[in-house]
Amino acid sequence: MRALLLPIKDLRNAKQRLAAILTAGERRGLAQAMLADTVRALSAVRRADKIFVVTNYAPAIKIAQENGWQVLHEQQQISESVSVDAASLECERLGVTALLRVPLDVPLVQPTDLDALLEIYCPPPGLVIVPSRDATGTNAILRTPPSLFPSHFGSGSFAKHCAEAERAGANIVVRRNIRLEMDVDDEADLRALLEHDLTETRTGEWLVESGVADRLRSQRDAQVRVATKA
Repeated sequence: MRALLLPIKDLRNAKQRLAAILTAGERRGLAQAMLADTVRALSAVRRADKIFVVTNYAPAIKIAQENGWQVLHEQQQISESVSVDAASLECERLGVTALLRVPLDVPLVQPTDLDALLEIYCPPPGLVIVPSRDATGTNAILRTPPSLFPSHFGSGSFAKHCAEAERAGANIVVRRNIRLEMDVDDEADLRALLEHDLTETRTGEWLVESGVADRLRSQRDAQVRVATKA
């Protein structure tokens, strides 16, 4: 059985690295909008036999139930790595042979992007991995079996995951995908996201409705004018 895993943290504390440019309410709103786009993509995936959500956040539990996805309830959220590893063990116990973890903050992702990863032939032990846009982070990771090696999400996770896979003697497949690589963790990511076509996304709608898009673009234009005069 091939399955998808979506870890969802408490969005009330989301995106702390954006605190310098977004208020707490704006950070929560952005996270909710990106989650909506990711949920939209997951709901149309064809190649996953099952979708799991690991969380203790009540709104996320409701989203999972509305979509018919299985909730893996957490008592507490320590870190994404801890959440994913505990969920991976449970998924394996439930008969999952390959598990694709997808982050909640990839608003450009399309169902075909996820189906393409699930279709890759990578016999066990195997790793299919999509890096972040700077090639240092891990934006999607498919492990066969799910508990092949422990997670190391955070700084330098791409290299750490590949090293773990090598130690496990796994086949490694690296895939680049501009939509999956476009997550939003810091100001540079958010500004990079604004360079994409966001017209069909809830995130794009929110950035316009909230005034954040205009604010960031005004700041960018002001910086360009200052640099031009210098």
